[in-house]
Amino acid sequence: RGDDPVESGHKYEGGLREYVQSMNKNKEVIHEVVVHIIGSKQGGKGEVHVEVALQWTDAYSESVHCFTNIIHNTDGGTHLSGLKSSLTRTINSYAQSRKLLKNVTSLSGDDIREGLSAVVSIKHPDPSFNAQTKSKLVTSEVAGIVEQIVNERLGEYFEENPGIAKSIVEKAVLASRAREAARKARDLTRRKGVLEGGGLP
Repeated sequence: RGDDPVESGHKYEGGLREYVQSMNKNKEVIHEVVVHIIGSKQGGKGEVHVEVALQWTDAYSESVHCFTNIIHNTDGGTHLSGLKSSLTRTINSYAQSRKLLKNVTSLSGDDIREGLSAVVSIKHPDPSFNAQTKSKLVTSEVAGIVEQIVNERLGEYFEENPGIAKSIVEKAVLASRAREAARKARDLTRRKGVLEGGGLP
């Protein structure tokens, strides 16, 4: 799969892994190795092939690029929904089973995807899009297929690479704590404003 074109005018010799590395070349990565997932499942009109590459950085934003049959879907779609669901489920499940969630009950999808750079690419025999521009994939079965494959493969990857899994969870826990601290600070400011501006005697 080394010579798959993943963007018009570009070929990444290392496939999606190299694409993700290029996305992160000016960022500090949390784990050196790009997590690479490949799998296929039977869909309603034939086999659906899924490939995902993931790497977390110390950034505060997420960046995910989506492709269907080598077409860039700028607005994401059902493959992105499946990826998001599986990341939230798999990472929470792993973290809870390893007791890695210190003072945090569970991680939100936003916490988990903070700093994530990823590419999700599917090959589908008959995909549906929202418009002629093909900016968003709307084939409903793809969400479940991507979710299943990522759940299975990422779970296996974490079992085999506990060090990488732990660093990803720790990054998400920090994001969760920062979000909670920001929320408390906002609440405090609001309450203070209400008390000061109430005109009480």
